[in-house]
Amino acid sequence: MQKPSLELKGSSFTLSVLHINHADLDKVALELDGKLAIAPQFFIGAPLVVNLSAITDPQYNLAGLKTLLISRELVIVGITGAPSAIANQAKELGLALIKSGKQSPSQPQMPKATKIVKQNIRSGQQVYAKNSDLVIVGAVGNGAEVIADGSIHIYGSLRGKAMAGANGDKNAVIIAQALDAELVSIAGQYWLTENLQAHTSIKSGCIKLDGDSLAVEALAL
Repeated sequence: MQKPSLELKGSSFTLSVLHINHADLDKVALELDGKLAIAPQFFIGAPLVVNLSAITDPQYNLAGLKTLLISRELVIVGITGAPSAIANQAKELGLALIKSGKQSPSQPQMPKATKIVKQNIRSGQQVYAKNSDLVIVGAVGNGAEVIADGSIHIYGSLRGKAMAGANGDKNAVIIAQALDAELVSIAGQYWLTENLQAHTSIKSGCIKLDGDSLAVEALAL
C-alpha cells in the first residue's frame, strides 16, 4: 500500500517561553540584547513562545514586538497569556495562540550517554554534549563554552561558561572542582560572575536549580 503524502501525529517538543514584562519595546530590546550577548546559543534559531500575561494594554504593539524579535533571529512560534485584544492581533500577524499546559509530574528523560573530554577547553572553543551528560577532565578557560543537554562535571577549574540542561532538563547540575565562571546556566536560568560571587565563596561546588532560581552547594572533597 502506498504511504500517504502526509500524516498528522501527536508529539511533544521543548519550547522556551520568553516572558515580556514591560510594554516599552526600547527597554525590552535593551535587556534582550544583553541576554543575547551573554548566551546567544540559548535563543538564536530556537523556537520561542512569548508570554504576554504581564501586558494589560489592549493597544499593545504586538507587531513591533514581533519585528523586534525577528530582527534578533528569534523564531516566534506563538503567544500565550494574552488578553483577547492582543490575541486578535496575534491572529492577524499569523501567530499561534498557545494555552499554557499543566506542569507534568513526570521527570525528564535521563540522558542516554555521557560525553567525556580529556583535555583543557581553551578560549574560543565550544563543546556540546547532545542528549547526554558532559564530563571534562581538565580546565574550562576564560572565553570557552561547555554545553550539555544533561549535567556537566568538570574535573578542574571552570573559568569560562557552563550551560547544563540546554534542552530544558531542570534536574541537570554543574559540578566543578574550582568555580570561577563567567557564566553558569541550568535550563535557561543563569548567573554571571558577579551573581556567583554574591551567592557563594565556595570554590568546589555543585550548582543546581532550586525552584526557579540557581543554588550552589559545597562539594565534600
